[in-house]
Amino acid sequence: MDETIKGQPHHRITCRFAAIFLLATSVVAWFHSAEAQQPGKVPRIGFLVASSASFYSNRIEAFRRGLRELGYVEGKNIAIEYRYAEGKEDRLRELAAELVRLKVDIIVAAAGAAAAKDATKTIPIVFAAAGDPVASGIVASLARPGGNVTGLTILAPQLTGKRLELLKETFPRVTRVAFLRNPSGINSPILWKEAEAASQSLGLQLQSIEVRSLDDFESAFESVKREGSHALITSPNPLINAHRARILEFVAKNRLPAIFPGPEIVDAGGLMSYSPDYSEMFRRAALFVHKILNGAKPGDLPVEQPTKFEFVINLKTAKQIGLTIPPNVLARADRVIR
Repeated sequence: MDETIKGQPHHRITCRFAAIFLLATSVVAWFHSAEAQQPGKVPRIGFLVASSASFYSNRIEAFRRGLRELGYVEGKNIAIEYRYAEGKEDRLRELAAELVRLKVDIIVAAAGAAAAKDATKTIPIVFAAAGDPVASGIVASLARPGGNVTGLTILAPQLTGKRLELLKETFPRVTRVAFLRNPSGINSPILWKEAEAASQSLGLQLQSIEVRSLDDFESAFESVKREGSHALITSPNPLINAHRARILEFVAKNRLPAIFPGPEIVDAGGLMSYSPDYSEMFRRAALFVHKILNGAKPGDLPVEQPTKFEFVINLKTAKQIGLTIPPNVLARADRVIR
């Protein structure tokens, strides 16, 4: 009896301690739970574009669609700061520096990855459609980019050569092709070398037409006429994209077959384009952003190469300038504008 009476106070103290411990644990758990449920900082993306908003509208919408598929809604749980260089590549450094000063969480470079990399070594950078990121020194390798940069490249074997091949197949009488390019572009030497190799195998003479600024276009067009080129191809370059209307006016006036490196120019009245599926690439750029926001290091994410390509033909333009697209070529098109 005495042992039972003696044990009761000890038992009550033990129970009281356990109750206090459980209450304290519950309070701590509730606090952490409430803290986790508080709305966090809305991530901000800096979107750096070398061309204009109108040229990139479809690609930007594809990027937004990719974000929505991953649960991000612009203006609600993610913010985007857009900066457009309007084809003036010398403005890219200034715009990249501006995004760095805004302390964005990630920079998405729709061209301009080199300028973004020069502006910051800490903010993650995702390029959505770079040329050759290894040759241009943006990443160490495709498999292991290293540093704070990764993304998607339009680099694909013989892409320029494929455009020349389609041009020759569609218009067999073409023997001399003018290649409109900006020699100061990062990837220009690579594209020219590829075009030269392809033109030799196809039995074509290739004329290099160089533009470095708006002032060069008139003399470039005169050179095409003077040299008697039968067709035109252009390189993917912000300056050329920004002044596509002048190029389209020239080829239409002179009834020149032309093939372009992106569907936007064909939508605007160009004849043909062959390119990576840019919409798919920009949609996938959103996945890179998602992974980085969730802790992945850019340098550990391998650079992706294109797996889908798009051949677009504008039949309306062909009819307007009196050109006939052979049925076998038309059948290969992924999209036909009638």
